[in-house]
Amino acid sequence: MDSTEEHGAQQSAADQDGAALAIDLPFACAIGVTGPEATLATRGDVRRAHPLASVSKPITALGALVAVDRGVLDLDEPAGPAGSTIRHLLAHAAGYAFDARQELARPGERRMYSNAGFEVLGEQLELATGYEIGEWLETTVCDPLGLADLEVEGSPAAGFHGSITDLLALGRELLRPTLIGSELAREARTVQFPGLPGLLPGYGRQSPNDWGLGLEIRGAKSPHWTGSLSSPETVGHFGQSGSFLWVDPQAQLAAAFLGEKPFSPVHVAAWPGLTDAILRAFGPQPGPPGS
Repeated sequence: MDSTEEHGAQQSAADQDGAALAIDLPFACAIGVTGPEATLATRGDVRRAHPLASVSKPITALGALVAVDRGVLDLDEPAGPAGSTIRHLLAHAAGYAFDARQELARPGERRMYSNAGFEVLGEQLELATGYEIGEWLETTVCDPLGLADLEVEGSPAAGFHGSITDLLALGRELLRPTLIGSELAREARTVQFPGLPGLLPGYGRQSPNDWGLGLEIRGAKSPHWTGSLSSPETVGHFGQSGSFLWVDPQAQLAAAFLGEKPFSPVHVAAWPGLTDAILRAFGPQPGPPGS
């Protein structure tokens, strides 16, 4: 069996296992779920590269954390506006406007989700490593994780393209880190600058609006794009292209979604139910009463 036939057979088997991923949408999509070691189920074309939009940010963040782990970047070194650091940029706490390098708040004062902040982060990463950001990400993230479909061109905030296969591999890395040390990985999943309020794009004001280092933290946010069964420790990101990646450490699962249409009320309505279906089907099953 050649590689194309093997991929087709694997895709067919995964699709068969993916009945729990059934979702009624007025457009085509691809979905996948993985545990720490292997993909559990998929639906749709898992190798087709879609625009990731802001799901690019966790990839850029991981590249920055690799630089921190290697000692060429420091989370608390100055970056961005006066008083801001790499940590502020990763945690959307530098005070930048959404899409402009306009300072709307003092660093650490409010959670202000910002593409501009990640653009500055990308520039700082280039200065620290001596690599163009795409080359750094290819070398330190894409190649080690086997992200064969990922295209790290364009904005480090929202310009990448990738497949479900890529996102599931990234999810496994976030479940069981291999590129950075365990302590730094825990810090990335820990709330930075606790208690900050702010807007979660598409879901309104959240107080607190918790973020780690490049990863949104589920916490007790409501409404939210994950499910009612998602643990508060769930981390991830969604994008305006209609994309998501979430990682639930309690369930030891990660799931990804890519579709043909940009984020809309259809996604708002569908994603939480899809997430709950995944957690019911693939998460830890409750034991018998009294166990």
